[in-house]
Amino acid sequence: MYDKVEAALEKVRPFLKADGGDVELVEVTDEGFAMVRLQGACKGCPMSQKTLKSVVERTLLKEIPELKGVESVD
Repeated sequence: MYDKVEAALEKVRPFLKADGGDVELVEVTDEGFAMVRLQGACKGCPMSQKTLKSVVERTLLKEIPELKGVESVD
């Protein structure tokens, strides 16, 4: 599943990089959650949680229906 999540993240990276940010996949848990770390401008942005849910999580869940969610880690 790790490789599927990484491939799906490639679809959102251009959006994040356009604003000086990026996302790193830390792990995929046994429970089916993708643990990610926002980087660059996204890391300290006040809108980062909205970006995480509305862009990253939405894309990943669309691409990988068996994934249960996306969580941010520091």
